[in-house]
Amino acid sequence: MNIHDLQELITAKTYPSLTITLPTHRTSPDNQQDPIRLKNLVTEATNRLRGEFSQREVGPLLAKLDDLVNDVSFPHLQEGLALFVSADIARWFTIPHTLQERVVIDDTFFTRDLVRALTRLRRYWVLKLSEQPSRLFAATREDLEEMTDGGFPMRHDWQGEDEDLEGGFGVNVSRLRDDRLRQFFRSVDQAFAPFLAEDPLPIVIVGIDRNLAFYREVAPNVGDVLATITGNYDELSAHDLGQMVWPVAREAFVSRRLEVLDQLNKAVGAQRSSSTLGEVWREAQLGRGDTLVVEEGYHQPARVGDNGLLDLNVDDPTAPDVLDDAVDEVITAVLEKGGRVVFVEDGELEKHGRIALILRY
Repeated sequence: MNIHDLQELITAKTYPSLTITLPTHRTSPDNQQDPIRLKNLVTEATNRLRGEFSQREVGPLLAKLDDLVNDVSFPHLQEGLALFVSADIARWFTIPHTLQERVVIDDTFFTRDLVRALTRLRRYWVLKLSEQPSRLFAATREDLEEMTDGGFPMRHDWQGEDEDLEGGFGVNVSRLRDDRLRQFFRSVDQAFAPFLAEDPLPIVIVGIDRNLAFYREVAPNVGDVLATITGNYDELSAHDLGQMVWPVAREAFVSRRLEVLDQLNKAVGAQRSSSTLGEVWREAQLGRGDTLVVEEGYHQPARVGDNGLLDLNVDDPTAPDVLDDAVDEVITAVLEKGGRVVFVEDGELEKHGRIALILRY
């Protein structure tokens, strides 16, 4: 799942759009019940759709739902599973936090869980530079998932011994070897580019000094480098590499959080910010949000008034006209309009009412 997946789901508007979510499990024996729970929710969704539409109208959507369920890889699920099906979309995602059992049929998908997973978790790329091989991982905290498509993992197999070298006896083999290595890391960067374009996350780069130097030469604008870790870690498993990388990445995220708080203070001084949930909601709906800064644990039910403004005086959070979490709705609005979201520690935005928005203008 990446930001483009989320934006596709957020902007999709067609009736019926079916969302199914449920808690799942990574290990046995708990995960043995996951297919049964999903089957029960699919039955509920099917009955509701058949109660509202004719078989001719709903048959193609139900067929897509069945195909999607058959595609779910239960042995590789995390703590939650979300399925999205409409006339144009059929996608499932595994989520690294527990979800509620729910079936939602509406003219839009229920994306709150994906918003939370995508924005409240520390996600980044890990690019391990090596001749044997260079590997790419999608990281969430210490959990690393290796990419095995798009050319990765990539091996540099040329050694020079069996090749007729241009220039004959006097050729500088060491210089030629370096040139070939530069070409290899240029290929690594070209293979990485589509992943980075699809999901422009911060990057942790890992490798020995020599490989890092060559990579910097051929990829000076690689992207948003979160941290660089020097050393040979070719023998580490994905699990052990994640355990080694995450503490470094975590410290870098802390530094970035402090930078954003400094940017917010400057925006306040320049009268280019908004504070408190009600005000931030209004500015976010207008598309003025550049950077949303929100405390990690801030959640707030609210109701949208007839004037489009937010009413936080909610007696019954379960009432049908109440937003479960207006904070996640603001996050969605900012992302949908091209802004970014940064989470900070609880208590760091006390004077802003736990949420603030740096404005574009």
